[in-house]
Amino acid sequence: MKNKEKPYPMPLHLLLAGIVATFLIVATVLGGIYLGTQTQTRFHEIESSWRAYSDEVARKGELLSKIWEHLGYGGIIHHFKNYVLRQNEIYLDRLEEQLADFAKIMEEYKQKDLAKIELENLAIIENTVANYISKIPIAKRAASEKWNIEKTDRLVKVDDEEAFAALNELDKYWRQKHLETTEKIVRAVAEGESLVRLGFYSMAALVLVSMSLFALYYFLQMQLRQTMGQLSDELNERRIAQQKLRIFQRAVEQSPATIIITDTKRKIEYVNRKFCELTGYSFAQVIGKTPSFLQSGEMGGREYQELYQNLLKGKEWQGVFHNKKKNGELYWSKSTIVPLREENGEISHFIGLGEDISEKREAREQMYKAQKMEAVGLLASGVAHDFNNILTIILGNIFLARQDVAKNSEIERELEQIEIAAKRAQNMVGQILSFARQQPGEAIPLRVGEAIREVIRLMQASILPNIKIEYLIENDDLTVSADPTRLHQIIMNLCSNAAEAIGARGGHIIIEAKSKDNENDKEKQQIIINIKDNGPGIAKEIRKEIFDPFFTTKRKGKGTGLGLSVAASLARQMGGVIYLKNSSDRGSEFEIILPKAKPIKKKREQKGAVKAGNGRILLIDDEEELLEINRKILLKMDYEVDAFTNAKEAIKYYRQNKDKYALVISDYYMPEMNGETVCKEIRSISTNCPIIIYTAYHFDNMQLKKYEPIKLLRKPIEPNLLFHSLQELISGRPD
Repeated sequence: MKNKEKPYPMPLHLLLAGIVATFLIVATVLGGIYLGTQTQTRFHEIESSWRAYSDEVARKGELLSKIWEHLGYGGIIHHFKNYVLRQNEIYLDRLEEQLADFAKIMEEYKQKDLAKIELENLAIIENTVANYISKIPIAKRAASEKWNIEKTDRLVKVDDEEAFAALNELDKYWRQKHLETTEKIVRAVAEGESLVRLGFYSMAALVLVSMSLFALYYFLQMQLRQTMGQLSDELNERRIAQQKLRIFQRAVEQSPATIIITDTKRKIEYVNRKFCELTGYSFAQVIGKTPSFLQSGEMGGREYQELYQNLLKGKEWQGVFHNKKKNGELYWSKSTIVPLREENGEISHFIGLGEDISEKREAREQMYKAQKMEAVGLLASGVAHDFNNILTIILGNIFLARQDVAKNSEIERELEQIEIAAKRAQNMVGQILSFARQQPGEAIPLRVGEAIREVIRLMQASILPNIKIEYLIENDDLTVSADPTRLHQIIMNLCSNAAEAIGARGGHIIIEAKSKDNENDKEKQQIIINIKDNGPGIAKEIRKEIFDPFFTTKRKGKGTGLGLSVAASLARQMGGVIYLKNSSDRGSEFEIILPKAKPIKKKREQKGAVKAGNGRILLIDDEEELLEINRKILLKMDYEVDAFTNAKEAIKYYRQNKDKYALVISDYYMPEMNGETVCKEIRSISTNCPIIIYTAYHFDNMQLKKYEPIKLLRKPIEPNLLFHSLQELISGRPD
């Protein structure tokens, strides 16, 4: 017997393919059967739905029929006309019942899904019925008052032809929709049956295709796995890139610098949050615009054009812009603009980075201003020192000259004019020092009336004769605690400004002083000083600036712009305030408010000839001119004087002859030895010899208190003040 050949084993993948193919065939057949069954079911559902829709159309027909009934014979119109003709309440009752029923029918009709034509025609019908309803009160009145039928008919007549035409249109539209619905239902059912047959016929084709699908399935599965692997890698890379992009976006949005990106035509494509916060513009307001809306106008168009051309050439730009915000406020931006390039090297965009340096710049400008003011202060101090030395010489010589001239002579009056000019110069130096150094004065009880009269005496000699100065003081005991020079400066500045405002046309200045209760503290009182003039007034647009340093309306060379600024500063130092009370074309009025002090006993006038002095004085000053004039003044006062320009030699001489001297007078600032060292040396030799120190600079008197008895005088020294200081220190009591 021949051995039977063993059947070639079917490859596993073919077996699996056969199983899958069989599964596909069975699944396809079952799917087809299921599809057919479900299709028939769906079409039955469609048929039921269309029947339901048909029922709704039928319901519309019923409602339409009822509307016909209510408008036709025996309806609303019929009963209304019968009521009008017969005036019988039965018709009115039936009319109201039918109106209520009609309203329900119309409401139900409108709840349906209605077309535009239906809504329009229903509105016409409702309007007609509403017209009949509006005529019912007339008909009721006609019935109650037994009007003539013709009159009543004329008043209640309603044109209802349009309503019946609308009803006909509704009827026609309903019949058309009913026909369309029926046709759709029949057509849908027929198509459904055709689809079912087609589904069964397709089963055979699906079986044939299933074998091909198996082969495709295997191939596609392999391709799908490979593609899924690639997609997974790409998605992972994209996820990492998106995460980096989000970090970058957050960094850009939260950056403390402004960021703006434009295309090569300077059209803005992006700005970050900081840009919007700084400029006040929203993102939508700037997109598509050029950055020119930020320009303040301080930088020329040519400069912007050069900047743009350099960027197009690929050059980076760095600099500072003075830009304008949306609200018009200006700010400084330290900016860098960089061209952005594509992979091929072409420039596609410009990116601008900006830092708001307004506060830094302002702080730097304030520092520069402070340094400038420090320099001004140093310069002013130096000038004041030299100028006060000159004034000391002038005032000293005036004093000496007065001792030798007859009273009330022409020469004495000329000397008085020189003295007034010198004191005005002294006042100007005080203004400069007060502004540059903001030095506080030495406050003492001071009568306001005396200060005002002194200012008027100086002003009368220096202003035009057609300007009259008047004053009104509540009483002579009005007292403030102030540095006399400071209060003098304030009143003098305001009066000088008033006189200059009046000018050559002439006018008057009125100074008033009175006391007033303090509104914030009833236990304390204030001194009010009002200075009024009848000049042209102050323009409204500059009133807020008049107290600013260096602000002036005078032509160049005629004003420093420091007068009111210094006056306001001095008033604040005294615990008071100055403000412009009112101003118009009839003049201006300034008000000074200062704290009131306790009244003081009136001092004896320190003018006129001085009494004879007694004793020897050691005089020390490194400047020969000052030394000589002070020596002459002291000699004129009948004091004996030993004068030295070298402080060390003076101390050496004093050490040898200390018992001869009744008092020592010394300048404070000297090259080899300052005033405090002089005091220290004198006290090491004598513990009770009186000392007078004078200086043109500000100095804290408290540093010298430990060398009592001692007195500090300011240059320029008035001879009368010097004499009374000498008398007080030498005799131990005020003269």
